[in-house]
Amino acid sequence: MPIEAVIFDLDGVIVSTDGLHYQGWQRLADEEGIYFDREINERLRGVSRMESLEILLERADRTYSAKEKQEMADRKNGYYCKFLHERLGPNDILPGVMEFLAELRRRGIAMAIGSSSRNSPTILEAIGMADYFDATADGNDISRSKPDPEVFLLAARRLGKRPEACLVVEDAEAGVTAALGGGMAVLAVGFASQDSRATLSAPDLASITVERILSFSLESA
Repeated sequence: MPIEAVIFDLDGVIVSTDGLHYQGWQRLADEEGIYFDREINERLRGVSRMESLEILLERADRTYSAKEKQEMADRKNGYYCKFLHERLGPNDILPGVMEFLAELRRRGIAMAIGSSSRNSPTILEAIGMADYFDATADGNDISRSKPDPEVFLLAARRLGKRPEACLVVEDAEAGVTAALGGGMAVLAVGFASQDSRATLSAPDLASITVERILSFSLESA
């Protein structure tokens, strides 16, 4: 079956916001007196904000109420959004992305964003890609974040494509799990490129061609 659509995760695939997330979580942890480092931060990749907070709180020396947890999550997101507005721009688009997207468009392949982040609209606006994709699905649209496949299945529906005709591009293990759970093939890049479950792997989008992807038979996935 030919690939009819490609669904992209946003953070770590299209643009790098990892450093801004880390700075936001680190500031929150410092304020609460909780130990936090980059190794812990890696565990937050691809999961929701509240799930990320629960991981951070594993090192806390007291129990937080649900109301306190929501306030902390909102506080971290406030820091992150401030950093997005101040520091993110088109120069943060990852290597090979624009060339890859342009070639997909030239070949008539539908493209969507499938991200667990509720900040996707802000990120796309900041990098000048707010209207670039044929459809978007993000954390504002779903009730279950990755590794649940909901966001990718919604993106496929918004494109009018069957899941089995879609290829997902992901940089997180949770995203690979979500795509496979939704019956889609997966191109794993970045941190997920070592995931043996992935249909295809590459360090980044500069390291693989659209021709290579389109020549791949989804029936072999």
